[in-house]
Amino acid sequence: MKRRIVALLFALLATQLGALVNPAYACGCGAMIPDGQSRIGVDRETSVLRWDGRTEQIVMRFTVGGDAHRAAWIMPVPSRATVELGDGRMFDELGRLTLPEHKNRSYFWPRNHDWPFSSGMGDGAGAPAPGAAAPPVGVVGREQLGDFDVARLTATDPDALKNWLESNGFKLPDRLATEVKPYVDQHWEYVAVRLAPRAGGKPLRGDLDPLRIRFDSERLVYPMRLSRMAKTPQSLGLYVLADHRMEPASPIGGAAPEVTFAGTIHPETGALAELAGAEPVFLTAIDQRFPVPSSIDADHELRVTAEDAPYRRAIYHDKLLTVGGVPAWLLTLAGAAVALTAMSVAVLRIRDRRRPGPAAAS
Repeated sequence: MKRRIVALLFALLATQLGALVNPAYACGCGAMIPDGQSRIGVDRETSVLRWDGRTEQIVMRFTVGGDAHRAAWIMPVPSRATVELGDGRMFDELGRLTLPEHKNRSYFWPRNHDWPFSSGMGDGAGAPAPGAAAPPVGVVGREQLGDFDVARLTATDPDALKNWLESNGFKLPDRLATEVKPYVDQHWEYVAVRLAPRAGGKPLRGDLDPLRIRFDSERLVYPMRLSRMAKTPQSLGLYVLADHRMEPASPIGGAAPEVTFAGTIHPETGALAELAGAEPVFLTAIDQRFPVPSSIDADHELRVTAEDAPYRRAIYHDKLLTVGGVPAWLLTLAGAAVALTAMSVAVLRIRDRRRPGPAAAS
């Protein structure tokens, strides 16, 4: 028995050490790769999608944890992309716009925390030239954007793409070439990003600076397939700005997407106004979780819903219904008791009146 206990403890320890050493290879939109034997976990990815029917813009921000001092990720895009730094204040404004409503809701009968069940009452989220053979990997551009070293790439061979990334300082999982093959077959391009904190010696934690990626697309798509490589559950938040309310065409292997806000907005100043444009735009906020990332089987494709029905989450604060500070149920019972008493007295009086008196003496 002691040997079994020791063996079990050793196995648990080995599992924990393995979790510390093995990196989480993916985030909500692509492959996140830490340096060396360190680890990085994407706690949440939040992205703003702007689509006008021709051009798509994605402003994404990662919230990460772990002990990695450097990391990298790769994101496939359907056409030639431009990349620049985004403005994090956009996410703060969207958070305020989509706050749930707080509503009071009354209930009649007392609950566990109400009297008489308790002592008191209480209250109860550059393309190649025509005819020229395309190189296995082409470098469209490379920019230094704040904490990011950004390479925009083309590839006609998934193994060549993997080799180029590795030779340029990207440590990648062996299966990446297999996972990017569908994108290579569809002639997509890639945005590869290396991240490093400005303050030396500090690991990557918390909210990273957002990136803004722009490309032409006739459909609203959010690349997710590389997230199959994630080792831990993933959480995704999307703010979709379009002419109409949008919805994912399918859950792509995750939990059912949840709409947390839907409605027309018209920001007039700031980064959100610049992204949304001069005219009012419909905002759809969507949350989704991926408990088993290996089940992800496609990219998110978003489509127009049947109608632009507005929606806002509501947080209800339940309160015991009172009248003048007295529980309504108590007043109702007291009133019923008084009415029953009065009715009983009336019935007794009627009976007394109908009861025959004593017979007269002859």
